[in-house]
Amino acid sequence: MNSLKNHSRRYELANELHARPFPEIPGPGQALCIAMTNPSGAAVARAQLIDLLDKFGAAHPPPEANHHHGDLGRNRLKWERHSEFVTYTLFLDVLAEKPFSSDPQSALPDDWLAVLDGEVITSILVRIERAETAQDVEQRLDSEIRNWFVGESLAAAFVLDKNAVVAGDFRIDEAGHVRFAVIGIGDVGARRMGRVVQRVLEIETYKQMAMLTLPVARKVFAEVGILETELSSISKAMADKKANPDKTLDRLLEVSAEVEVLSAAAAFRFSAGRAYGAIVDQRVKVLREDRILQRQLFSEFMMRRFDPAMRTCQAAEKRLEDLSQRAARAAELLGTRVSVAGAEQNRQLLESMNKRAALQMRLQETVEGLSVVAVSYYAVNLLVYLLAPLTKHYVEDKTVLAGILVLPVMLAVWLMVRRIKARVGTAFDQR
Repeated sequence: MNSLKNHSRRYELANELHARPFPEIPGPGQALCIAMTNPSGAAVARAQLIDLLDKFGAAHPPPEANHHHGDLGRNRLKWERHSEFVTYTLFLDVLAEKPFSSDPQSALPDDWLAVLDGEVITSILVRIERAETAQDVEQRLDSEIRNWFVGESLAAAFVLDKNAVVAGDFRIDEAGHVRFAVIGIGDVGARRMGRVVQRVLEIETYKQMAMLTLPVARKVFAEVGILETELSSISKAMADKKANPDKTLDRLLEVSAEVEVLSAAAAFRFSAGRAYGAIVDQRVKVLREDRILQRQLFSEFMMRRFDPAMRTCQAAEKRLEDLSQRAARAAELLGTRVSVAGAEQNRQLLESMNKRAALQMRLQETVEGLSVVAVSYYAVNLLVYLLAPLTKHYVEDKTVLAGILVLPVMLAVWLMVRRIKARVGTAFDQR
């Protein structure tokens, strides 16, 4: 095996599957996840991470790394760079007595936060507790935990075969965080608790990234409505035989260009929204929810609040695609009409050219006839002067001699002209 040559990225790709382990959360604590845009690219994102690590004297990630986890003072940090955003997740072992009264963001340096590149997409605060039994959690949910959230939006469920309870309302509180509570039941392990917390963070993060598609979809709906009206007007003009097809084609090309520009601008956001939405659905499913105290499940919350927004985005994408196809069909039909009109014009032009050629041929034949007469006239006169001395004993009058020579001379000139025309025609055909 050692003699075989490995692919240059074999180990890199194999290790990628194991590069993002779930955090281990053994006891009560908090988790703060901040997802931010990454407008300046990977190099700046890594430089900001290294700046944060240097403030705590922590080890640096490998060069070109897109993820890192390690100690950050008394806390633990997990950093990930995605295609569009960067996440900083801070795990703290301390838990405030009053739920959500402390802000874990204070554990990060103020001067580092002030110069942090990008904009906050979402900030998630998770309170992590443990309970002895499921009945204990049910009692607390009905009396205490529900007061941590907005009741109308609260979603709560047993997850992972009733090893934990997750609750949250997906609303932004006065501190700018989206609150969740994760309560482990019994002797649930630290790794399983870490998986639950990680799934909750991913659901909110990818939900928010998917929702970035909604403003684009609304803009597409508004602009598509205007373009559809214009395209309908163009279609009516196409049915009018008196309308100028060239002007109609120019209008159609303008509409098609606007549709393509709109499609190009929205294509990435629509495809990203589909991908993020699929991740949200998958993350909710792997929680394996069971109902608790008749509360709405996370899957039900997504079905009522999140899925309609995604269907709106899908409808906008479909409507834009249909408009593009309609514009393409209209352009094809109008192009055919313009081509037919052009062919008709060419036919009429050829007919007029044929008429002109026939007229020119007649004029040429007339000129040739006059030329035969003229050449014959001069030839007869020359022959009369040439033959008069020789024929004075036979023909005394030159007029008689001229009359004798007219027919033979005209015949000879006519044959000569035909021969010249035949040679010229043969030479032209050969070329």
